[in-house]
Amino acid sequence: MIIIKNKDEIEKMDISGNVISGMHEALREYVKPGLTTMQVNDFCEKFIRSKGAIPAQIGYEGFPYATCCCVNDEICHGYPSDYVLKSGDLLKVDTVVELNGWMSDSCWSYAVGEVDEETKKLMEVTRECMYEGIKLAVIGNRLGDIGARIQSIAEANGYSVVREFTGHGIGRGMHEDPMVLHYGKEHRGLRLQEGMVLTIEPMINMGTHKLKIDKNGWTARTIDGKKSCQYEHTLAITKDGPRILTKQQGQ
Repeated sequence: MIIIKNKDEIEKMDISGNVISGMHEALREYVKPGLTTMQVNDFCEKFIRSKGAIPAQIGYEGFPYATCCCVNDEICHGYPSDYVLKSGDLLKVDTVVELNGWMSDSCWSYAVGEVDEETKKLMEVTRECMYEGIKLAVIGNRLGDIGARIQSIAEANGYSVVREFTGHGIGRGMHEDPMVLHYGKEHRGLRLQEGMVLTIEPMINMGTHKLKIDKNGWTARTIDGKKSCQYEHTLAITKDGPRILTKQQGQ
């Protein structure tokens, strides 16, 4: 069941989203070679709690950390660890924040030190995929329009789109209907309506879209070992167009 949000509820989600956007803005200066991904996780948890919010991922279906920290070939749901970041790594940091009962969700990718041109291009294209998908999140369009646009951009650049993990509705629950595919066909799927709040979060791989899951039962990584990138925003469908609730300054 899709839960439509009113203007007041969207405003409350925007406040929650501001916590995540502030966290990602702070990470721009914090992420550097020599840090462990657990240090990144702890930085994020401290930031979230300092704003009176809750890192909602902790304990969700048994997930033990405040963030998902994924490096290079890790696609999503990466466990923070004692892995030491080095120049050239591609780090993805994903988290969900709850504030006053309302949730927001955002992932951002960070170049650690100096990355190669291939990685820079992957990051640029993935970010473009997300924002081009968001442009189509308007009343009357269908979910397939979003997925088709993302898939076409990724594949035109020689990349692939992860199938197994998708965007989703969000509100008081972390994962609500509908499921938002990042691939598909235009003019297919659910029609978008005012008051829907969802995430668009394409995971784009340099190589094949096929993946495997680590022994921890959570971390997904590319089966060919090539890098994966992700960007994600939470947004509301409004009569004035898509409203990004996790918008960062300068992004």
